[in-house]
Parts: sequence; C-alpha cells; structure tokens
Amino acid sequence: MIEYLKELFIGYGLSERLSVFLSYTIAVLMVTALCVITMVVIKKLLLRMLRVYIAKSKNKWDDIFLKNKVFERIASILPAIIIHESAVLFRGVEVWIKRVAFTYIVFAVLMALYKILDSVDDIYRQHDISRARPIKGYLQVVKIFFTIAAAIIAVSALMDRSPLILLSGLGAATAVLMLIFQNSILGLVASIQLATNNMVQIGDWIEMSSHGADGEVIEITLHTVKVQNWDKTIVTIPPHALISESFKNWKGMQESGSRRIKRCIYIDMNSIRFCDEEMLIRLKKIQYLKEYIEERSAEIERYNKEKGIDPSSIFNGRHMTNIGTFRVYIQRYLEHHPSINHNMTTMVRQLQPGEHGLPIEIYAFANTTQWVD
Repeated sequence: MIEYLKELFIGYGLSERLSVFLSYTIAVLMVTALCVITMVVIKKLLLRMLRVYIAKSKNKWDDIFLKNKVFERIASILPAIIIHESAVLFRGVEVWIKRVAFTYIVFAVLMALYKILDSVDDIYRQHDISRARPIKGYLQVVKIFFTIAAAIIAVSALMDRSPLILLSGLGAATAVLMLIFQNSILGLVASIQLATNNMVQIGDWIEMSSHGADGEVIEITLHTVKVQNWDKTIVTIPPHALISESFKNWKGMQESGSRRIKRCIYIDMNSIRFCDEEMLIRLKKIQYLKEYIEERSAEIERYNKEKGIDPSSIFNGRHMTNIGTFRVYIQRYLEHHPSINHNMTTMVRQLQPGEHGLPIEIYAFANTTQWVD
C-alpha cells in the first residue's frame, strides 16, 4: 500500500521525499483510525451487550469479572494486535514495530491476568472456607511468577534472543534474586505455616503488643497481615512475625461461646470478724445463705462437741466468719445466675491481702462472647 500511495503522489507531480512522507503518514493515520474504530466498537457495542447479558445472568462470577474490568483489559490487547499485523506496511521499521507491539501485548496480557486473579480471589472470598484458608498470598506468588515470565519474554522480544538464554543467565543472579524477593519468600513460607497449623484466620481477634495490634484480622496477604484495632486503626504485621514471635489469638474464646470474668472485690480488713448469733439470724433470711448457714452451723457445733471445746469464748473452737459467708454468697449467686456458663469453672476465692484490703476474686465464664453484654 505504501508503494501504491507513493506512486500515486509522484504521478500527481509531488517530489519523491514528500510522496514517501505522505504515504507513511496516511498509513499511520489509517492504522490509528482502525485501532480507534475497533476500540469504539468494542466499548460502545460489544461490552455494552456483554453488560446487559451479565446483568440478566444468574451467575455471580461474571459480575465480579465485570466489576474488576477483566473484559476491558482483554479488549485493550486488540489494538496492539492490529499494530503488530500492520507492521508489514512499514518496511524500514517493521521489525521494531513488531517487537514493541509484541512487548505491549505481553504486558497487556499480564494486566488482564492480574485482573483475573483478583477476580478469582473475590469469588473465593464469597465462600466460608476463605476465612480459614485465604488464597490471596498464593495468588500474589502467581502474579510474581507471571511478572517475571512476562519480563523475560518482553526483553527477549526486544533483543531478538531466545528466552532460554536469559533463563540461563538467571542462574548466576540467584543470590541477587533471593535478596530482592527475600520478603516474598519469607511471606510465602509463613503463609503456608499459618494456614497449615491453623494459627490465624480472617475474622480472628488477635493481640500482639509488640506490633500494637489488638483487634480483628481483616486481610492476609503474601507480605502483610492487616489487623483492624478496636479503635478502628489498622496495623500491618509481616506474616513471618506471627511465626517467629508470640501473639494471642482469642479464637478459642469465641468458639467456646463463653468469656471469662476475672475480677476482685477488695474487702476492708478491719470489717472482717466472727459471726455472732444475731448476725447468723439476719443472714439466714438471705435465700442463697439459709441452707449453707444451717448445715455449716450444725457441722461446727458437732465438731466442737466432739473435741470437747468450751464455746463460751469466741477464741475456742471453730466459728463462722462474715468474710467466709460472703464468699459463699457470691458463689451461690453465680451458680444461680442465668448469664453464667455453668459447664465451665465457677470459683470464688480469697487472695493474698494487699494494700487495698483482702481480695475476693470472682472467676467464672459468661455464656456470651459479646463485648457489651
């Protein structure tokens, strides 16, 4: 076509140089117009028809492909193919046009593959198993592999050399590549260990004070584990840090359906004393204590009689105390409370006295894991 246009312009009396320039200019404009028309037809007609079809389709995966613009990425390859095939029109630079166009095609395909992998991850996240076995980190490894392969193919095309020659040269650069992809390799190994040992999943509440993390895991990737703290800040932790360092996972508490209550009530030491008859009569009116006081009083009276103890002095024999009775009251109160999980440990005990008094520790489990409750 270039020769035809050249002869045509020369026939009209134009100089040979001007005829060649005009011929190449028209050829470039024609190829450009063909590319523009192709993209307009694809975007205005084919992609619009595709959107209508996908909107009526019952499948969900095609909606995700459309949302992530997979089809637009694939369509962007066509102009490069047109330019590649039109290179024969430009004899002087045909080789370089084909090389550059082929390089663009390679990276356009790479971008389309990126979008496809992102869509695969989005589709996978719609299933419950994605919380226990996220695949985003593995897809990032696949992206790295595709990127390296695309770079080798593109460089080979520009240099007009076999990709095998470049691959053979990579052996000498292994140490450099290991240094470059050190974090990726560590992240991949850590991700596999985290998934295999079921150490952390998306949605788990983890606490890692060394990295300022105390919240819910929202994303696990090749290089980072994102944790949204309860104050809505987001902390990123390297996956290998979860392997090499210690962290607390509250998943066991969440799965048990119960949450521990461990609190102390401090009693003034000066208020602790033996229970006299008047106090016992008053305490018997408390429903939780009536049975206990009767049984305990009978037991103590029987013991004192067996040992021949003179009960006229409070310092002789065994007697009930107000602190011991108070501890039993709390124990009975918890045992009858509807919000306590009675299948788990329920305990009320005295701890070592301190500057704030005598601690009475409540150790029990609520039958809910809701924070506010």
